[in-house]
Amino acid sequence: MPFKYLATLCLLLLPMLMISQDEDLLVSYTIPLELKVKVNAVVRYDHTIVEIKDYDKYILTKKRIVTVFNEYGNSKLNAISHYDDNVNISKLEAKIYDANGEEIKKIRKNDFQDVSAVSGGTLYSDNRVKYLDYTPVDYPYTMVLETEVIHNSTAFLPRWRPITGFYCSTEYSEFKIINDSEVALKIKASNFEDYAIEKHSDYHYSAKHLMSLKPEAYSPSFFTYAPELKLALTEFDMEGVKGVNQHWEDFGKWMYDELLTDTDDLFGAAVEDVKKLTAEATTDMEKARIVYNYMQNKTRYISVQIGIGGWKPMLAQDVDRLGYADCKGLTNYTKALLKAVGVTSHYAVIYGDRDLVNIDKEFSATEGNHVVLCIPNAEEDVWLECTSQTNPFGYIANFTDDRDALLITPEGGKIVHTTVYPTEENLQLTNATIMLDVDGAISADVVIKTHGFQYALHEGVQLQPTREQELDIKEYWSYINNLSVESLSYNNDKTNVIFTETAKVSSANYATKSGKRFLFQPNAFNRVTTIPPRYKKRELDFEIQRGFIDKDEFVIKIDPSLAVEAMPDPVAISNTYGSYTFSIEKKSEHELLYKRTYVLNKGYYSKEQYKEFRDFQKEVTRHDKTKIVFISKT
Repeated sequence: MPFKYLATLCLLLLPMLMISQDEDLLVSYTIPLELKVKVNAVVRYDHTIVEIKDYDKYILTKKRIVTVFNEYGNSKLNAISHYDDNVNISKLEAKIYDANGEEIKKIRKNDFQDVSAVSGGTLYSDNRVKYLDYTPVDYPYTMVLETEVIHNSTAFLPRWRPITGFYCSTEYSEFKIINDSEVALKIKASNFEDYAIEKHSDYHYSAKHLMSLKPEAYSPSFFTYAPELKLALTEFDMEGVKGVNQHWEDFGKWMYDELLTDTDDLFGAAVEDVKKLTAEATTDMEKARIVYNYMQNKTRYISVQIGIGGWKPMLAQDVDRLGYADCKGLTNYTKALLKAVGVTSHYAVIYGDRDLVNIDKEFSATEGNHVVLCIPNAEEDVWLECTSQTNPFGYIANFTDDRDALLITPEGGKIVHTTVYPTEENLQLTNATIMLDVDGAISADVVIKTHGFQYALHEGVQLQPTREQELDIKEYWSYINNLSVESLSYNNDKTNVIFTETAKVSSANYATKSGKRFLFQPNAFNRVTTIPPRYKKRELDFEIQRGFIDKDEFVIKIDPSLAVEAMPDPVAISNTYGSYTFSIEKKSEHELLYKRTYVLNKGYYSKEQYKEFRDFQKEVTRHDKTKIVFISKT
């Protein structure tokens, strides 16, 4: 066949071939078997184009095809589009297909649900969202979503995440950038080496046959190991305000000059109040403590997502007048109060999360989801969580501790690390006097004192209704059957950051009776009850993000009609992951002393070490169930 006829035939067949390929993606049984193993959904096709028109405009075009296998997979549709005055949705359309690729439903732009993009706890917000509200008739089904969104602000460029979360595999994903602006674009790829990702150019990437990731106990935060591509312009626009972003220093300088300058001007009664309250204070830290307490008593947190990209804080004077603000406004207000009494402090952008999530020190961009305040101090910087009405001064454990943050200073941005709570400071002391009667019942007076990050695990229960407090303690000691709570009291020492819980409890038939013998577990009030799951093949490294120490001392008073028949020997275990000791001392015929110390070390470990760690936890759990044998004298 002559070449020209062959070429013509190919051109005629190409559209048919493309249509055939698209149709294959709509049929669920065409998914490769290996991509369907332990998944809730499969991303069949995800094509994204980021077209940067200028420093202040880009167009995001997406086509996404997802097959959903069960109700848990519905969240992987990502059929959602945000908009506001600077974001215009020009195209939004979805089609739903059954397992055989037959069209079930077509949803146009106006058929999407349209709601506020924030929760009811937000007072002000100019952000809205359109989302697909579809109730499946049957599974599996496939969705095809096509969108085009025009952004008249470039501060928040999209990221490429070819694996969108757990239990979702990806058949094909492609990400392409077209930079028509004259502004340099920064790009950072993370975790590409372990996945089937192809780099076609600096601006074009694709991935195929990415197996789903499954969560594993103690695994690090998902996006510390999942593939990700981040973008940022060196000159950008945030809702009409031009910014510079070569590095963190000038990004922070821009924030200070454009977002913070003149927002902390404060005058009137509040200034006079804090000056009066701190008149006799002799140090900056003493003044700061007084000011922080004043702010906590005067304000409350309400989300206020308005201003420049939601990043500019409310004026300190407005916060003072209204008595509420979001994290930005409350932080800025506290900064203004401190300035009024001559104490220097710095606004700081951070990721607030129970997991340790860092601002990326190597890649400057609009990152973070929270704001805190930093007071420079020669010994150690003091960090203030300004959204809390109960936090002790300088206490940030469990939400903003031990992570990199962006400090905003007049000179520019600086990456700094927040307070680390070392293992030895994260202490829990549990003391109890336990009365064991002749029927195997116990009554006990228990005192629990928590320090460091463990303080945050307990503090707050004192604010709950009595019924909730009782349920909380019963859940904490859920392994005690028929636990009766007779009294509870709390003491929150915010100065020394110690939370004390005092409980009087009892349990009928705590000891297991066998003939004339009773089997008694001396660790009644701080028992490890779960063993980390076993994996045939561990896939991920693991991390203990915060270490701690538990020390327990229980005096066990025995009814005179009972005698000790057998007691376990002392135990001492020590390894990389921590240590564990317990002993039982016979103080007299009718009194025993149980002592236990359990230490878990902070650390990052390879997946090959997981079995050894699990064995250690298994030993702890086993020894926490150790029994003493008592025999009745009668």
